[in-house]
Amino acid sequence: MHLQCVGGCQMLMKIGSRVCAQFAILSLGLLLMFGVLAQEQFPQKPIRLILGYPPGGSADFVARITADAISKELNVNVLVDNKPGAGGSIATDILSKTAADGYTIGLLAPHAQIKALFPKLGFDPDKELLPVSKVSLGTMIIVVHNKTPFNTLQDLITYAKANPDKLFNASSGNGSSPHLASALFESAAGVKFATIQFKGGGAAAQSTIVGDTQVMFATPATVMGFLKSGMLRPISLTSSKRSDAIPGIPSALEGGLKNYNMDFSYGIYVPKGTPDAVIKRLFDATTKGLLQAGVKERFAVQGLDISPSKSTEDFIAELKQEAPSIYRAVKESGAKVE
Repeated sequence: MHLQCVGGCQMLMKIGSRVCAQFAILSLGLLLMFGVLAQEQFPQKPIRLILGYPPGGSADFVARITADAISKELNVNVLVDNKPGAGGSIATDILSKTAADGYTIGLLAPHAQIKALFPKLGFDPDKELLPVSKVSLGTMIIVVHNKTPFNTLQDLITYAKANPDKLFNASSGNGSSPHLASALFESAAGVKFATIQFKGGGAAAQSTIVGDTQVMFATPATVMGFLKSGMLRPISLTSSKRSDAIPGIPSALEGGLKNYNMDFSYGIYVPKGTPDAVIKRLFDATTKGLLQAGVKERFAVQGLDISPSKSTEDFIAELKQEAPSIYRAVKESGAKVE
């Protein structure tokens, strides 16, 4: 009897084990199925888009148009949440700590710029965030005070070479894209400006308009109105190619400056761990949204071009390719942000 009981118990245990194993497999299958369904149905609620810059600037402009375009593709609200400060690193840090479910995304500048400016950042954006798609590309404009004798890029370079530190350059802030563009220009052209740091592009532009400073490297949104009114004179773009959004202004290469190209871009990022299916939905919504009727024209008003990536992989490769030039620009600018 004792042996029969043992054998029976063993048989029951085996049956129980098989039932438990089958139940576990069934449960896992259901979890995977519901997970896939949830991703296929994404999104089911509003999406928060974190932006590391204040309202009213070029980045805010890009963010709001992009949010509207994505919203139309996904049929949910995409709400811009401005988290300005520390060159965009605050927003980057916030995004890296949010749930990786696709309901919080970020519009950010390339990580290389943040990492170069903030060597003591405390976290690595490349390891904490995943790129989705590039959104916009903008060149900067080299403008001069109206009473200067400079009508071409070569006019400026020739004078600056003969008169180092005599031309005052208005910068929109330490470590800003215009600051980096002017520093890289000095290196490429072999010139030296006396650079004055202002708190923002508006103050820098006003200084150049009144003649306190003579030259300025500016984002299009900062100076487009002044160019149309004739209060400032454009002499070149900071890019090696012309911009469809800013017709009539020659590229730096056309002006005789080789090995110089400085633009600024923004892209969509998500926290690491976001499901591939969700990233694909966001990529499709972003790239298709940017091609909606009227979006390109709205960007062009601010002197910006839409620049949707061909794939997430292409965006990642592009970021890696441009990183060395960003590090070099920061190093040559001497910009240090603690």
